[in-house]
Amino acid sequence: MSASALVCLAPGSEETEAVTTIDLLVRGGIAVTTASVASDGNLTVTCSRGVKLLADAPLVQVADGDYDVIVLPGGLKGAEAFRDSPLLVETVRQFHLSGRIVAAICAAAGTVLVPHDLFPIANMTGYPGLKATIPDEQWQDKRVVWDPRVNLLTSQGPGTAIDFALKIIDLLVGREKAHEVASQLVMAAGIYNYYE
Repeated sequence: MSASALVCLAPGSEETEAVTTIDLLVRGGIAVTTASVASDGNLTVTCSRGVKLLADAPLVQVADGDYDVIVLPGGLKGAEAFRDSPLLVETVRQFHLSGRIVAAICAAAGTVLVPHDLFPIANMTGYPGLKATIPDEQWQDKRVVWDPRVNLLTSQGPGTAIDFALKIIDLLVGREKAHEVASQLVMAAGIYNYYE
């Protein structure tokens, strides 16, 4: 059975982070479902820079699916919509309690995970400009932070989205597939380019 991912979208989500992650996961052979967390249930989501993305389903229809990872893109307005959605917060909690991976990038960690105390001991990172939203003892100033104790993956922003997505592929499908996808992208030498 192939790996699967639930990528959440809300008005104001950061489109580079969302689309980059979706694209790379698909390249990695991971089945991706996009879920709208818009309060009106609208599947057309207008992102932080005005780009419109069409979600596959409203979150309420897919929240109970058997996905391997839930992905929360950043974008402050999108992250605030996630934070204010009881269904989204409970869905993340259920992923965590069942030992599945929660992946949050940019504003999502400090805006969604921290206020709801979902990962009280996890090492994490986020958008450097929002460092104050993450407790000092949890903050790590790295492009991508994987905490295997709690199956939490976090990353810093649009410029780290490729590293973030490659790490998800590494975790779900394996290092060889992450290397294969990185090779297709003509990656510069970086943290998670998987070149030997």
